Amino acid sequence: MKKAKVAKSYKSAYPDPLILRSGQKLRTEEKESEWPGWTWCVDDDGRAGWVPSSYLQITENTARAITDYNANELTVDIGDELQLLEEESGWYWCENSNGERGWVPAECISDID
Repeated sequence: MKKAKVAKSYKSAYPDPLILRSGQKLRTEEKESEWPGWTWCVDDDGRAGWVPSSYLQITENTARAITDYNANELTVDIGDELQLLEEESGWYWCENSNGERGWVPAECISDID
């Protein structure tokens, strides 16, 4: 497990994140993103969010999750210490010092040990 510090603050844009279970069916929508490798998905309850394309089996406008996934993003400030648990398409799945987990853009992370 790698440790890192936050070099650039980031505020989560999605207070009600999409949470998926493996096998769950979703609708996909075309949406512009500065993050290649991510697909905008909507579940049966209308909850929407970005999902790594590698976590999906995509067919036209539908997808099926091939693994569990949580779209929670962490709000972080400069100097925060994080444990990096996974890297995916320009983002890190991290844990902060309070035990909270979520995605943070890789561009906000520095001093990786």
